[in-house]
Amino acid sequence: MEDNIGKAEREKRRERILSALGAGDEPQSAGALGDRFGVSRQVIVQDIALLRAEGVPVVSTNRGYILASRRQAARVFKVRHTEAEVGEELDLIVSLGGTVKNVAVNHRVYGHIEAELNVQTRVHAAEFVRSIASGTSRPLMLVTDGYHYHTVTAPDEETLNVIERALRERGFLVEQ
Repeated sequence: MEDNIGKAEREKRRERILSALGAGDEPQSAGALGDRFGVSRQVIVQDIALLRAEGVPVVSTNRGYILASRRQAARVFKVRHTEAEVGEELDLIVSLGGTVKNVAVNHRVYGHIEAELNVQTRVHAAEFVRSIASGTSRPLMLVTDGYHYHTVTAPDEETLNVIERALRERGFLVEQ
C-alpha cells in the first residue's frame, strides 16, 4: 500500500511520472499512469498535485496530463464565428502548428469565463467537436454571440503570425 512505501520510492515514482509525461505529446490519464506504476488513480492525482506544487508545469486536459513546454510563444486572439465553424477554426490553427490552449469569453453579467482546451492536433479538434455535438453542453462562445478568445501557443512568433494571417483571411479574427 501507499502508506508502506518509503519517501525515496514515492519520489522515484514522481520522477518516473514526469519522465512519462515528457516522453511524448499524447496526454496520459491518471488511471493509465496508475496501472503503469502499480498504484491507484488517486495516488497519481496526488503525485501530480505535488509536482505542480514544486513548480513542474503539468497541464490537465480532458484526455489526461501533459507536460507544458516553457519555450512556447503565446498569443491571445479575439475571434468570432458560428457554431458550425468551430471545427474549421480549430483545424486551421492546429494545421499551422498552433495549440489552442483555452477558450474565454467576457460576459457582461458573469464576467470573464475561461476553459482549458489544449487542442494540439486535428484529431483533438475532431474529438472536441464530437464531444460538443454529442453532449448537452454548448460552446462557450454562444453566450457572447460568437465572440471569444483563444490563447494559442506555437514554437515561435513567426508561426503565430502565420496563424493570425490565416484567421484574418478566413474572417474569424476580430480586429481590435
